[in-house]
This record gives sequence, C-alpha cells and structure tokens, in this order.
Amino acid sequence: MLGSKIDLFGNEWLDVVFDQKNKNYGAYMLRRQSSSDTVKALFIAGTLFILLFLSPKIISLIKGSSSLDEHQETTRVVTVQAIPPVVEHKTPPPAAVVPPRAKVPNVKFTTPIVVDREVETDPVQIKDLVNATPGQKNIVGDPDGQVVVTGPTGDGPAKQAAVEDTKVYEFVTLEVQPAFPGGIAQFYAYLSKAIRFPEAAQEANVQGKVFVSFIIETDGKLTGIKVERKLGYGTDEEAIRVLKASPAWTPGIQNGRKVRVKYNIPISFSLGQ
Repeated sequence: MLGSKIDLFGNEWLDVVFDQKNKNYGAYMLRRQSSSDTVKALFIAGTLFILLFLSPKIISLIKGSSSLDEHQETTRVVTVQAIPPVVEHKTPPPAAVVPPRAKVPNVKFTTPIVVDREVETDPVQIKDLVNATPGQKNIVGDPDGQVVVTGPTGDGPAKQAAVEDTKVYEFVTLEVQPAFPGGIAQFYAYLSKAIRFPEAAQEANVQGKVFVSFIIETDGKLTGIKVERKLGYGTDEEAIRVLKASPAWTPGIQNGRKVRVKYNIPISFSLGQ
C-alpha cells in the first residue's frame, strides 16, 4: 500500500482515514464535498470575472446605439437664404471743366491743301499772327484773362532729388580707386604698428595671413568687415579690430560721384617682426 500511488483527495483514502469514526462530523463532509465546491467556486468566479471585464464594452455598445438613435432623431433641415444681388454703384463721370479764356486771342490756322478748285477762305497771313497764336478755331482774347500754357509743365531736371548710388563696386572697375592717406604703403605701416599679436597665437606658435574684405563707404569709413580666410587663435578678431580703428580712406569715384567700393587684403601675423 505504501508503494502504490496515493490520492489524498480520493474518497477511498477519505474512508480509510475516517474508518470507525463518526462520519457525520463536519470535517468528513467538508473534505468529501471540497472538490465539487472548488469547481463551483471556480465557475462562479470565472463567470463574474468575464462579466466584469466585458461590462465596459457592453455599456459602450449600448450607449453608442442609443446616441446614434438620438442623432438620427434630432436631424434638422436648414434653409439657406439666397445671396442678395450685388448692387454696383457707378461713379458719375466728372463734370466737364471749362478752361479760362486766354489773354491772347487765337486765330484759326488751316493746313494748306493743294486742290484744283478755288479756296473759299483766305489763309492766315503773317500779320495776323503778330498779336495772336495759331489754333484750331478763332477765339477772341480777354484782356483780363490768364496766360494759358498748353504744353507739359514741371520743375525740370534741375530740381529733381539726387538719387544716391548704393551699389558696391569692385576695386578694379572704378574710374578713380579709393586710397589710404599716404598710399597703400602707409596703410600696411599702420597695420604693423596697430596689430597686437594675440597671446594664444604666440603660445601655439601660430603664424600666417588672415584674408579680410571690407567696404569703403562714400565718407571713407570702413564697414562690412568680414574674414574670408581664418587663421584662428584670436588673429581673426585682432584683424577686425584694427580695421575698425583705421583712419578714413579717400572714397572711390565712378561717373563723377563718390561710390562704395569693396576691398580685399591679407593681414600677416609673424613672430619675427
């Protein structure tokens, strides 16, 4: 019996344990019905869990169908009114302006036409034009009238505002090129005296050239200073600082006027100087 497979939950083992004992005792009945009670409990718990898990889905379906029915029931018919016609307000034409009577009378001047028949009206004579001006018809002058000028009038080009030339010209295309006071040699002499070799470049033993460009304005000042090719270690900033402090140049001239000119130069940084 000890070597056989023992089923502690079987009714046979239960009868052996409670042999010659009061089987009406609560422990015997509880153990005998425990399997069926466990199955019932699992079934009830599983059913409740499924209902609890699916209840939100079921509620949403019920609400969705009811809201759909309400939406269908509350459909309204909207009547769109017709767009009123656009009333065009036509501006009346301006009233004809009657020009004032001229002080000098006009004499009708007819264009000479070569014909084979006798001319009905005599042409205008030179003496008639001494105290009158030619026109399309005869008009009697008014001594108190105004002098009427029929041609275009204006202040003329002498009083027109001068248009400033803001174009930036290249250095080689000018009639008169800009120049530093004393010449380009004096400009490089100014650079050699004004440049302070940066400490970072000295410690790194950096030497070379910084290529910069700038614009010489019509007043000779330098603007638009830009480093075209960098050297680093503070040399680029030092080149910009020296150019900003440069004295004014003599501006370039094109078509007799001062113009803006772009200039490119290399600035050398050497420890041997």
